[in-house]
Amino acid sequence: MLLPLTAMAGPSTYDLQKPFGFCTLSSRTTDTPYDITGGGCFDYPATDVSSSDIITLTSNGDDMRGDIDKAIRDYSVIILDGSNGDFIVSSTISLTGISDKTLIGINNARLCTTWYATQDIIDALNEAGVPKMSTTSGGGTLSNGIKVSEQAEFNTRQIIINMTGDDKEDYRKSGIFYFKNCQNLIIRNLKFVGPGSIDVGGNDLVSFEGTKNCWVDHCEFTDGMDGNFDITKKSDFNTVSWCTFSYTDRSYMHQNTNLIGSSDSEATGFLNTTFAFNHWGENCRARMPMARVGKIHMLNNYFASAGCSNSINPRKNSEFLVEGNYFGEGVKKCYSESGATAVTWADNNYITEKSVSKPSSKGATVTVPYAYEVADAQVVPTETLAHAGATLFTEVVDPSGIERLTAQKQTEECYYNLLGQRVGKNTRGIIIANGKLILRTK
Repeated sequence: MLLPLTAMAGPSTYDLQKPFGFCTLSSRTTDTPYDITGGGCFDYPATDVSSSDIITLTSNGDDMRGDIDKAIRDYSVIILDGSNGDFIVSSTISLTGISDKTLIGINNARLCTTWYATQDIIDALNEAGVPKMSTTSGGGTLSNGIKVSEQAEFNTRQIIINMTGDDKEDYRKSGIFYFKNCQNLIIRNLKFVGPGSIDVGGNDLVSFEGTKNCWVDHCEFTDGMDGNFDITKKSDFNTVSWCTFSYTDRSYMHQNTNLIGSSDSEATGFLNTTFAFNHWGENCRARMPMARVGKIHMLNNYFASAGCSNSINPRKNSEFLVEGNYFGEGVKKCYSESGATAVTWADNNYITEKSVSKPSSKGATVTVPYAYEVADAQVVPTETLAHAGATLFTEVVDPSGIERLTAQKQTEECYYNLLGQRVGKNTRGIIIANGKLILRTK
C-alpha cells in the first residue's frame, strides 16, 4: 500500500500529489499494480520514515558531488535543502542498481553543473560559423586524437578544447544524475541546471537507462548539455508529471529536450511512460518528447515553445496516446511521426495556430491500463504556469525542526503542528498559524 501523505490537497485541483500513471504499474496492457513508495514517503516532512533513514543536505559552497552520491547510497530519503545556496556538481553522479529511494528538494534546491558555456564560447562558435544543426558529413580528428564524424560537433569540440585547454574534454561530463538499472525512485521538487545545450555528445541533465517504476514530479530542467531528461534502454513504467523544460541564452544548439529510446534497435516492450501536466517552454526546439518503442501517454501538457522545429515526435515501434494537450501561440510544429506503430490524437487537444491542421491518428486505438481523467485543454496553460516546476516546499523554515511549513498555498487559514502536519484550528498545544507559533491550552 502507498504510505499516506501528510497533506493530500495540492495547490491545484488537478494535481493528485501522489504517484499515478505508468509508474504505478508492472504491465503495459493490464492494471497490474506496482507499489511505488520510493524511500517510504513522497512528501515533506517525511513523518512516516525513521529518522535514521533520512538525511538532509545543505550546500557548503564547494563541489557536492561526493556528498550527494554517498547520501543516496546510504539513506532512503534524501532531502536537499536549498536555503544555503546551490548544490554544485562537478560531473554527473552515476548510480547503478539502487532502489527504494526518495529525493526531495525544499527551499528552492538547485543542482547546478560546475562547467557552463560562457558567452566567450558562444561568441567563438558564432564567429566560426558553427551551424546550429549537426551535419552528418565532414568532421575530422580533434587535436586530442579523437575522431568525430559530424562537422558541427567537430568544430564545437575543437573550439572548446582550444579555449579551455581541456584536452580530456571533462566538460562533456557536465550533468547531474545518471540512473542505470534502478527501480522505485521518487524525485520531487528539484531544480536541475546544466551548462547550456551544445552538440558535443555530452551528458544529459538527468538520464534513465534500464530504470523502472519511477515518479519524477514537480521538477525543473534547464540547459541540459545533450538533453534535459532522457529515458532509454529498457527503462519502463515511469511517470513525469508537473515538470518544466526550458533553455536559456546559455544554450547554443541542440535544444532537444527529451529522448525516449536511444536508437531504432531498442528492445520492444519497454519505455512505457506517462507525461502529464508538464510545460515545455522557452527555447525548446525539439523532442518533447521524441520516442521509440514504448507506449507514451501525453496527458494535459502545455507546449509554449514558439518557433520549435518539432514537438511530439513518435518514432519507430512507438505507440502514442495524445489527450488534452495545449499548443500555444507560435507552436506550428506540433507533431511529426516516423515509423510509429499507432498514434491516437484525441479531439480534445487544442492548437492555437489556426494554420496548423489537426494531426491524423494512425493504426489501432491506443489505450493505457490505468484510470485517469482528462482535464479541459483550456485550463492547461494557467495550471502549468502556476503550479508546474519546483513549486512545493519553498518556505520550509527552522532546520532545527521547530517549524516546518509547506508552501502549498491555500486560501483559507491553515494550522500545522510542529511536525508540519495539518491540524484543526482547535488543536491544543503549540501550533503554527500563518507562520506564527501559538500555544493553545483550551
